[in-house]
Parts: sequence; structure tokens; C-alpha cells
Amino acid sequence: MRRSVGFKLNVKKLILWDIDGTLIVSGRAGIFALAKAFHKMYGREPDFTKLDVSGRTDQWIARQVLEQQGVHATPENIHAYLETYLESLLGELQARPGQVLPGILVLLEKFKHHPGVCQGLLTGNLQRGARIKLEHFKVWHYFAFGAFGDDSAMRNELGPHAVRRAREKHSAEFAPENIFVIGDTPHDIECGKAIGAKTIGVATGGFSVADLQLHQPTAVFPDFSHPEEFVRLIDEAVATTFS
Repeated sequence: MRRSVGFKLNVKKLILWDIDGTLIVSGRAGIFALAKAFHKMYGREPDFTKLDVSGRTDQWIARQVLEQQGVHATPENIHAYLETYLESLLGELQARPGQVLPGILVLLEKFKHHPGVCQGLLTGNLQRGARIKLEHFKVWHYFAFGAFGDDSAMRNELGPHAVRRAREKHSAEFAPENIFVIGDTPHDIECGKAIGAKTIGVATGGFSVADLQLHQPTAVFPDFSHPEEFVRLIDEAVATTFS
């Protein structure tokens, strides 16, 4: 049974969500799809145990894989590799256990229907990859805009794209103190700080609460199984009023 969360926000707030380890877990379907795609193209498996892929963009990961395996990381080779990855992704999602993480549906539903809140994506996934993943878990419809790994290979360059698209979509300005970037890795926290946003760490990926706290986010949650606690944090941060 879903927990009821009632609140009233009196200024526009922008909430930007990471995907993997924050909204969903997929049994590492993305990594398996990248491995399958590389094997299909080059006949061998990359060694992901030697790559730091958490919180990175798909473009960045693709470059690292190609370089690790001695393949020239030209724009053409990166593009071909990522296209092959996208072809493999849905099958890997279907083959592995995954879920929308606890409390996420409550939060997405509340924020979708509240006029004081705008929510979008801020993810290293390619836009097509993000859509494949979130449609698989039936939550893509919550997001009308976002910034994606197509926009830049560097995670810290994605934030301005998300803010610009939020402004265009909602005809509203979003002050940094009213922007909340949510993610499960240190790179998500740094990405949020790069645009002056408040940063919310959630330890539902590969990093613990203590790991995330080392990067000094605005707040860290073990998970969102009590979604009203996250809503309360927004309330306290921008002095809004609940009903």
C-alpha cells in the first residue's frame, strides 16, 4: 500500500533525477548490454571490473571501454558501439531482475501532479537508453525533459542543459537554491554542485551513506522508503508550507 504524502509548495522547484541506482535497479542490464555489444562487434569481452563506470555518461564509458581494448576511440567508433549497445539493452533488461526502488513511485506521482514542482532527468544515459530503461519499468511518462549523455561525455556539463530545458518547458526561472539534484553516486553530487544546486544522495546504488557523506551533499538518505522525509527536506530547505 502506498504511503500518502501531502504537501503544498509555494515556489517553483526543479527536481532532477538520476536513473540507475536512484530511480531503478536493473541487475546491471546496462553493463551486460555494453559487454554484449562489444563482443558482437569485436569478438571479445571488456573487463568492467577495471573501469569506474558509476555515475559516468554512456559516452565516457564507451570511450574507456574502447581504449581499454585497444580500439581507436574515434567519434565514429564510439557512435557505432553505443548504437549496438542500444540494440542489446531491452533484451538484457528483460533477462534480469530489476525494480523501481522503494518510495520512488510515491514521489514521482506527487511531483508530477503538483503545480509547484517540476521534475526531469539528469542522467549519463543516452536519451534513447534512458527511455528504454524507464519504459521497461513503466515510469518514463513522468519525465517531459532532461539532460542526457548525448549532451556531453562529461557529467558535470549536463546540468545546464537540464535547467535550460526546464525553463523552456515550464516558462519559469529556477534559482540554484530551488534546484535539487538526486543521485546515488559521488559524480551525481558533483554534477549538482557544478550548477549550484542542492544535492541529495541516496544509498540505493553502490555507495553507502558514509561514502556519499564524504562528498558533502545537502543531505543523504539510505533510501526513499519513507518518501515524506524527502518532501520534508525540500520544505525545510526553501521554507515552504505543507498542508
